[in-house]
Amino acid sequence: MTRPARIEAAGWGWRYAGRKAPAVRDVTFTIEPGERVLLLGASGAGKSTLLAGIAGLLGGADEGELSGRLTVDGEAPEAQRGRVGLVLQDPDAGVVLSRVGDDVAFGCENLGMPPAEIPARIAEALDDVGLDVPWDRSTAQLSGGQKQRLAIAGVLAMRPGVVLLDEPTANLDPTGVREVRTAIERAVAATGSTLIVIEHRTEVWADLMTRVIVLDAEGGLLADGAPDAVFASAGMALAAAGVWVPGQAIALPALARGADAAPVLAARELAVSRDGRVAVRRGLSFDVPAGAATVITGPNGIGKSTLALSLAGLLPEFSGEVVSAPELAGRRGRRPSTWRSRELLTRIGTVFQEPEHQFLAQTVRDELAVGPRALRHADAAVSRVVDELLERLGLARLARANPFTLSGGQKRRLSVATVLATGPRVVVLDEPTFGQDRVGWISLVHLLQEEIGRGTAVVTVTHDEGVVRHLGGRHLELVADASAEGVAA
Repeated sequence: MTRPARIEAAGWGWRYAGRKAPAVRDVTFTIEPGERVLLLGASGAGKSTLLAGIAGLLGGADEGELSGRLTVDGEAPEAQRGRVGLVLQDPDAGVVLSRVGDDVAFGCENLGMPPAEIPARIAEALDDVGLDVPWDRSTAQLSGGQKQRLAIAGVLAMRPGVVLLDEPTANLDPTGVREVRTAIERAVAATGSTLIVIEHRTEVWADLMTRVIVLDAEGGLLADGAPDAVFASAGMALAAAGVWVPGQAIALPALARGADAAPVLAARELAVSRDGRVAVRRGLSFDVPAGAATVITGPNGIGKSTLALSLAGLLPEFSGEVVSAPELAGRRGRRPSTWRSRELLTRIGTVFQEPEHQFLAQTVRDELAVGPRALRHADAAVSRVVDELLERLGLARLARANPFTLSGGQKRRLSVATVLATGPRVVVLDEPTFGQDRVGWISLVHLLQEEIGRGTAVVTVTHDEGVVRHLGGRHLELVADASAEGVAA
């Protein structure tokens, strides 16, 4: 364990290579050892870039242009990497080794910790974050939420002097959110570590934090102070800037559940499996109606994403079947898992849990045009659809940017837009609102409400209670019982 660190920024900024505007510009602050800071701002405001700078991960002049000064205990962050633990926004990026126990041990081993001490650190960290799996479990078999817990466990096991968390609960179920928050609270209380958390769920963390720092849309400093004081004095301005201010209602009507329309998809005694060898869910039977939402919830690792991929035709059924309505059927029959990719384009669109898994082009504009061009739409029609989606989802100024350089929230909005660009009859979305600021969340949910109004069947996997409430429709909750009783309307 290292001592808590003092972090200083003086006119600091960073502009990524190939970008005209800086990601962070001219920020000045001092974070004293042991302070607990909630770092807020709109998607794309530069929060993750600032954490990467503190962690010493931004690279040299070939990767971007640095301005001002940023130090950890008076030294360049690169010289203090051993004292800083960072949990990245992308859970996959935090997985290093192939087995759970080895992955948690990795950081401890790199710090030169005595081997005899490491097993106890592993056990304590895994227990703290609620990741109850065998140590020899393959990390590739973990769900997105379980990978997020694993990454946090790896940092806690090191007991660093500075803990940096980038959206640590974005993929977690409600129980996981509580467990992770409690684990972080316990860890910083025991070690006195300096803590900086990026999180759009402000209500989860606000009472733990001693300070709030808010970045504006251009990466500058918008507000800095005690949480209660900042939210009270600048609440309206922060909400307009995209910050989730505790207690502020969402000005968006919820869809009422109407009469069920005819189903476009149906699951019949369905069992699903990611690897084709072991079923993670069995005995699932339900309909997916047109012009309505089907919202799937449940704890991490219960099989929600696997079920979504099976409904989308991207995984074959382990047993039972997914069948489409005759009017949706492809040339190869009514089972989506047998359709060719071109048949899926206009029938069932899928938004993956990790946005990067569906990016194909070099720019945001070209990414949005991939689907319509594959369908041989006229250039004018492609441009019209692309321009509308860029504007609706706040991506117009990023049209020429590489999709992989966007913030997490921007990547998510782009991944949703790429699917809607082809106008599918069914849209399957896995955690569509993770990483969204207030403005982005409202834009996304409103867009999905409009799709439902146009008759699209919207299937979404989510831990977001706001999505459940605002999309209406049917709610399917998967529980530990792997039988048909695990589905509740």
